[in-house]
Amino acid sequence: MPDHTPDHLPGLLFVTQPAPESWIVIATAVAALVAVVPRPLWRLSRNAITIAHEGGHGLIAVLTGRRLRSIRLHSDTSGLTVSRGKPTGLGMILTAAAGYTAAPLLGLGGAALLGTHRPVLLLWLATILLVALLMMVRNLFGILTVLLVGGAFNLFLAYTGPDVQAVFAYAVVWFLLIGGVRPAFELQAQRRREGAGDSDADQLGRLTHVPPTLWLLFFHAVSLCCLIGGGGWLLGL
Repeated sequence: MPDHTPDHLPGLLFVTQPAPESWIVIATAVAALVAVVPRPLWRLSRNAITIAHEGGHGLIAVLTGRRLRSIRLHSDTSGLTVSRGKPTGLGMILTAAAGYTAAPLLGLGGAALLGTHRPVLLLWLATILLVALLMMVRNLFGILTVLLVGGAFNLFLAYTGPDVQAVFAYAVVWFLLIGGVRPAFELQAQRRREGAGDSDADQLGRLTHVPPTLWLLFFHAVSLCCLIGGGGWLLGL
C-alpha cells in the first residue's frame, strides 16, 4: 500500500513522474469516449459533469462576492445553484457563464498540470474541491453523488501506486474535456425543441442583451478549444 501518511504527503503532492506511455494515454481517451458517447452510459456519467457545472457556478459566485446558499444535484442530471447578491452586473454574468464552461476549463487546467507530470497533485486538488462542494450540497441525491465521486478519488489515492494514479488522472481529465463538449449540444437541441426558457444561455441573454444563440456559440467555442488544447497537452503534441 502506498505511504500517504501526513509526514510523506507534502512530498507526494509535488513529486513528478514520467507520463504514461502513449498507448495508455490514448486508451484513457477511448475510455472517456465510451463513457460519453453511448446514451445509456452518458445518462450515468453525466452526473459527474453536472458536479463540475454546478461547482463552477458556486465557485465563481463566491469569487465575485456573491453569497452561495445551496447546490442541488438531481437524478435527471440537472442541477441548481442558488446564490444571493445583485441580480444583475458582472458578478451575476460570470456566475451564469461558469456552468457550461466549468468542466472544459477544469479539464484544460488538469491537462496543464499533467503536462508538468504531477498527477497526484491533480487528484488531491480535485478531492479538495469535491469536499468543498459537498459542504454546500443540500439534497440527498447530490450528497450521495459527490460522496461516490469523491470516494473514487480517495480510493485511488489511498490504495494504488503512482502509475495507476497517473492513469486514473489522465482518464479523469479526458472525461472532463470530452464530456464538457456534449452538454452545449444538448442545450442547443433542447432550445430548438422547446424554445426559449430559463437555461444559462437564456439567463445570460437577459443579463447582457446578447442573443442566447451567441452564448451557445461561446459555450461551444470554450469546450472545443479546451478539448483541442488540452488534448494536445495530454498527447504531448
